[in-house]
Amino acid sequence: MINNKFCTIKFQLVPSLVYLSLLALLLGLGNWQLSRSDEKRQFLALQEQGLMLSDVIKLTGRSEDNVEMLRFRKTQVIGYYDQAHQFLIDNQISSGKVGYSVLTPLVLEGESKAVLVNRGWIPLNQDRSVLPVLELSSELIAVTGRINSFPSVGIKLAGAEKPTDTWPSVIQVVDSHILAKHLAYPLFNFQIELDKNLPEGFKREWQTSTIMLPEQHTAYAVQWFALAFTLTLLFIWYTFKSNDN
Repeated sequence: MINNKFCTIKFQLVPSLVYLSLLALLLGLGNWQLSRSDEKRQFLALQEQGLMLSDVIKLTGRSEDNVEMLRFRKTQVIGYYDQAHQFLIDNQISSGKVGYSVLTPLVLEGESKAVLVNRGWIPLNQDRSVLPVLELSSELIAVTGRINSFPSVGIKLAGAEKPTDTWPSVIQVVDSHILAKHLAYPLFNFQIELDKNLPEGFKREWQTSTIMLPEQHTAYAVQWFALAFTLTLLFIWYTFKSNDN
């Protein structure tokens, strides 16, 4: 037989709304962390697959342009550096210092299409208005490296993908479609991270793992769900205490 006391429990409107809002938030954060964990597992699996493949992709104008399919694959491309039109990705950190990542278009031999080659990191000048000099050979060269997506940012500000009108052009966020319009010729939707043993590069520390592992996201999800459970217990206790008064 059900106790009459449980049948006559009254829930106060404001505390109930606060509880439901917080509960939805905590559960949403927990589920978001679980989805991030799944994404990281897929990312690591793709990364491991790309690193294990030993064959080198010969990049041509007709090559696949899907970064998710080609990510972390080794590649070779023959062409000419467009030394007059280079990009500097701003606010790149290396060993605690601020600088730029240098992106140089490499126009494929016999093609009108180019791929952006990340030639590494250089430090920021003391006078930010003074941009670095990025001289390099204009001869036909063979570049080898690893295909990867462009560097990402935590918070994307409005207009961050627009390059400056000067050369080298400074950008905050890389959008290959916008840069292609700026250059007036098409670009692949990925970058090539220049091999460390090749010349005409700068400091290169290409990452082979994600910052946060899937297990860390799962641990955060458990914490959010635990907070939701604790909140529920507190709400039940508060409701019973209010009905006893």
